[in-house]
Amino acid sequence: MKNLTRKQKRLLRRILIAGVIFLPLFFVGHTPLGELVGFEEWPLYVTLPLFAVPYLIAGYDVLRKAVLNIFHGRVFDENFLMCIATVGAFLAGAYAEAGEVMLLYQIGELLQGIAVGKSRRSVTALMDIRPDHANVEREGALVQVSPEEVQPGDIIVIKPGEKVPLDCVILEGHTNVDTAALTGEALPRVLAEGDEMVSGCVNMSGLVKCRVTKPYGDSTVAKILELVENASFAKAKSENFITRFAKYYTPAVVIFALLLGAVPPLFFGEEVYKWVMLALTCLVVSCPCALVISVPLTFFGGIGGAAKNGILIKGANHIEELARVETVVFDKTGTLTNGTFSVTVIHPDAMTEEELLYLAAAAECYSDHPISRSLAAAYKKEIDRTKVFSVKEIPGKGVCADIDGRSVLVGNTGLMADFGVTVTECHHHHTGTIVHVAVENCYAGHVEISDTVKPDAERTIRALKPRKTVILTGDRESVGREVASRLQVDEVYCGLLPDEKVTKLEELLEQKPKGSALAFVGDGINDAPVLSRADVGIAMGALGSDAAIEAADVVLMDDKPLGVATAIRCAKKTKRIVWQNVIFSLSVKVGVLAFEIAAAFAAHGHMAHGHNHMGLAAFADVGVLVLAVLNATRALRVPKN
Repeated sequence: MKNLTRKQKRLLRRILIAGVIFLPLFFVGHTPLGELVGFEEWPLYVTLPLFAVPYLIAGYDVLRKAVLNIFHGRVFDENFLMCIATVGAFLAGAYAEAGEVMLLYQIGELLQGIAVGKSRRSVTALMDIRPDHANVEREGALVQVSPEEVQPGDIIVIKPGEKVPLDCVILEGHTNVDTAALTGEALPRVLAEGDEMVSGCVNMSGLVKCRVTKPYGDSTVAKILELVENASFAKAKSENFITRFAKYYTPAVVIFALLLGAVPPLFFGEEVYKWVMLALTCLVVSCPCALVISVPLTFFGGIGGAAKNGILIKGANHIEELARVETVVFDKTGTLTNGTFSVTVIHPDAMTEEELLYLAAAAECYSDHPISRSLAAAYKKEIDRTKVFSVKEIPGKGVCADIDGRSVLVGNTGLMADFGVTVTECHHHHTGTIVHVAVENCYAGHVEISDTVKPDAERTIRALKPRKTVILTGDRESVGREVASRLQVDEVYCGLLPDEKVTKLEELLEQKPKGSALAFVGDGINDAPVLSRADVGIAMGALGSDAAIEAADVVLMDDKPLGVATAIRCAKKTKRIVWQNVIFSLSVKVGVLAFEIAAAFAAHGHMAHGHNHMGLAAFADVGVLVLAVLNATRALRVPKN
């Protein structure tokens, strides 16, 4: 009860009240007890009000909607069908059947509303990332204001337990940040001074003072909320098909019912009552609400299930495209690899590994080059810069420096050749950058620095099989082929400039199997042209990246490529559920209707045949609706890879 809306609670009360009145009457009319009390002999002015009261309590809103829709030009909908069928049953004297149909229909509507609410809550849970306020520092005091009022450069304070209201950089303090609402990650991120904080996360532990970097309208949380709010507007082809189908299906059903009620009595001498009741039964059976409701609900559930896992799909149309993907093209750097250099191999010649790494890191300690940062990160200890003198950078080659009174060279083979140092070639099959070290013009060893493959990249490629996988990269041939070989990617194209990537992607689009789709996966920052050209553009590692959210059809909020396989599995499951509901609903309706018509012809001369089966038809229709809706909610559960 606690998750029911006020409207659903009112409907439940009406169903219970109507049921309390109707069920005893139904029981009396369909059991031997009816003969004991002479139920069949009760006068019309008694039975009609007795059955009309629960009927109107349960279904007055259906009758009201049907009438209003007729005046607004929307005639052929499920309310109209229910209205015609039940009012017709009353006019034909089938009071119990009319009440039964309406009561079952309203029970189905309630169960459908509960299921829809469950799906909607899965998506709106993401809306909880919307910040309530921002604590702005003004004249030494904290003022609580709306995030929309805060400007870039303002200083804000974020207390433990508060949502991060805007994108910002930490000036003071350190904390753990819960990013689960954005990325689906269970483990918090540890942030300290100088780190960026993304709006929509939750500050878990420490008090931090931050400088705002973007206005609220351009912040990550605002863009994500806009994306989620608009996701349900982009209809899939299946949804459009069902909408068009229902537009023609409903009037066709009404015409068929009219013919069914009129033709046999007029041309075959059949009894009017039986065939009119069968026509009304046809209207009940043929109600299209199971299709009209369950198909969009399934796509909505798929979007919600993906969102819970940090995958934002911009619309139902992209779910259909994802489900057809048979070719997945990856950018390499930042997508399958970490995009940051790290020391992978240390080969000393005349000293220990630690000493070789110390000399290399010390010589580079004044540089902010990625290679310098990776050497410092690998050494881990603080370098005493008072022991490093006469640092001279030689462009394109390396660095010369005096360290602890010794002359040290750190750089490539060109630097070593300039100083007459004989290099020992690396016996390791390398694909990274080799940094050579010499002390007093004597070769001391070398360090290999390379971009590392992400931990789940290999698992991602395995999960995507048997789909074709391709790497497009601007990196060197040796580097690209090493990564492709390690991950067992089918094809790799190296040394590509951004415009050449687009050209190569267009070639791959022409080669893809007919009826399939191609997805491109990139980091969303410099891959916008390729992302927009692919059938499905997937941006990953997009936490805080405006370019990713704008350019891609699907946004993975963390930097794990395994989300690509999860998104495709989610889309395929959603599409499978859609067609299960379509086939199941139509099969049951056609089967029940065929049975009713066959039974009517077989029961020649039996007046009450249609009378006896309208309840079954109502149960079949509502049962189909409930089962289709419950099946649709399965899309909320995303299968794990």
